[in-house]
Amino acid sequence: MSERKEEEGSVSLEVLRMKMAEFSKERNWDRFHSPRNLLLALVGEVGELSEIFQWKGEVPKGLPEWEEEEKKHLGEELSDVLLYLVRLSDICGIDLAKAALRKLELNAIKYPLSNSNN
Repeated sequence: MSERKEEEGSVSLEVLRMKMAEFSKERNWDRFHSPRNLLLALVGEVGELSEIFQWKGEVPKGLPEWEEEEKKHLGEELSDVLLYLVRLSDICGIDLAKAALRKLELNAIKYPLSNSNN
């Protein structure tokens, strides 16, 4: 993937996987990145993400009433969740993009379109 493509906002899960693997290797963190440890870290990050919404009640799409600093913080926490998920899938040998596409196919079978949705 070219640098230009990344600058435009389209980054693949594979690019994230490779960057996370390199980041961890450079810091000698691979020894800590067992599936269990990564899962627990992921759960912790989901908790931090939950705290952002904890007392807000329902919020409209696009978060129009949120300050930019709140949106920035939300983006950081969402990124933490994504990065741990990508790292966990890599350590477990799961191609997350393929698994997600397969899950969408299974969901389409499980929840077929009906005339009431049209």
